[in-house]
Amino acid sequence: MANKHRSDRQFSVGDFVYVKLQAYRQVSIAARANEKLAPKYFGPYPMISRIGVVAYELKLPDHAKI
Repeated sequence: MANKHRSDRQFSVGDFVYVKLQAYRQVSIAARANEKLAPKYFGPYPMISRIGVVAYELKLPDHAKI
């Protein structure tokens, strides 16, 4: 039943993608005054290379600590 709503996504080099981060644990992209209302997705960031089937290397800002 769960697989009915999932879709396989393929990205190529040069595509812009969003990064999903946990709001309470990850504050290296953007610090917020209220963590509860912080967005889950950050970006879009350009993709530099494809590492594996679901792993990609992104061009993040210089101040990011990921």
